[in-house]
Amino acid sequence: MTPDQIESAVAASMPQTVEDLKRLAAIPSVAFPGHPEEPVLAAAAVTEELLRSAGLPRVQQVPVEGSYPAVYAEAPAPPGAPTVLLYAHYDVQPAGDLNAWRTPPFEPTLIDGRLYGRGTADDKSGVMSHVAALRAFRGRFPVGIKVIVEGQEEYAGERLEAFVERNPELLRADAIVVADTGNPRVGDPAVTTSLRGMAAFTVEVRTLRESVHSGSAGGAAPDALAALMRMLTALHDDNGDIRVPGLPRGSFLGQGPSEEEFRKTAGVLDGVSLVGSGSLADRLWSSYAITVTGLDVPTVAQAINAVQPVARARVTVRVPPAGDPKTTVNAVVDFMRQVAPWGVQVGFGDFTVGSGFQADSGGYARAALNRAMERAFGRPPRDVGAGGSIPLVNTLLKQFPAAEILLFGAEDEDAGCHAPNERVDLEELRKVATAEALFLLELGSPSAA
Repeated sequence: MTPDQIESAVAASMPQTVEDLKRLAAIPSVAFPGHPEEPVLAAAAVTEELLRSAGLPRVQQVPVEGSYPAVYAEAPAPPGAPTVLLYAHYDVQPAGDLNAWRTPPFEPTLIDGRLYGRGTADDKSGVMSHVAALRAFRGRFPVGIKVIVEGQEEYAGERLEAFVERNPELLRADAIVVADTGNPRVGDPAVTTSLRGMAAFTVEVRTLRESVHSGSAGGAAPDALAALMRMLTALHDDNGDIRVPGLPRGSFLGQGPSEEEFRKTAGVLDGVSLVGSGSLADRLWSSYAITVTGLDVPTVAQAINAVQPVARARVTVRVPPAGDPKTTVNAVVDFMRQVAPWGVQVGFGDFTVGSGFQADSGGYARAALNRAMERAFGRPPRDVGAGGSIPLVNTLLKQFPAAEILLFGAEDEDAGCHAPNERVDLEELRKVATAEALFLLELGSPSAA
């Protein structure tokens, strides 16, 4: 096939691609504890069906210990051609506060060329960019293809890491495409060359056997919530920089967003300052960040006049690519123990860690991707970092050190991933799928090497 034929094939299949994305995104495949299993398994089944429709001769669900099944597919490489592994995930974040959504989160809604709904971007757009790119070849692929789509990345992606370590030959490839990132802005092509790692834990503070009347005991009885708040606020100084020893600010060599761009994308309110020091690229992509992502305390609606005996918080730490998540989480935990007031009882648990990633300068696969993205977007891609984490990437790097790992996708910075009103720009999805198909074509040509 020629590049013109590839572009035409992806464009012609977009109506079907959009309908398939709607069907997949309508499934509430939240793989968090406490959510029903049936929708997650239904999403696995639809993903399997979609990969079959892309012309792959071998498609199957494979069990992942302690997790939901992954969907695996492959097509053998033509003689002398390399093999490419394509990655995405079919699970999604919980919807969160339904009142914050302008459209129902699991009723995909098309508005002005953008499809709104939970998972439309993260990462069911990744699933569909693979499917759309592969469909363009009608079963005659220029390279070997392997696909792995996991089902619990948002909650416990490290479980697929163990699967990769136990099944290296199943996933061995010369190049790996991770479709779980995106461009800084729609139409602004980029390749993500660094990812922060992450660590998360739950902290619990106990002070009393049970709640006591705030009138008769308040002022002397230690409040567990107040103690926890003091511990959490101690993590940052007044400027918003981290106070935990051993977690210095890093630096990113490439260009990050402007403050105006970031404030708009993040939805920072007028008059509210950004936090931290250094460039935005440094803060977002190469430095540590600590965020309190949840609290277990009485709600305002359920508040009673009592001193709280127990309070819990979920804390997430983003770790620079070169940092060690286990060492980092130990440093944060030790610091919180040190600043805990009043001799309160403190416990930590439910730990999760995942390593970061730093790409090499690039080889023949990156050169092929550059050419493909330039044709699809009209200009060459630039290098960017990502503050989020994809635990699997570092495991793939360790298992297949000779493989080039390429991160790109349709999740632009304004897509609302992990937030209300998530959406994917359908023209961006078309360009990403076109770039991926052109990349496979480039990689299969003798000149690519």
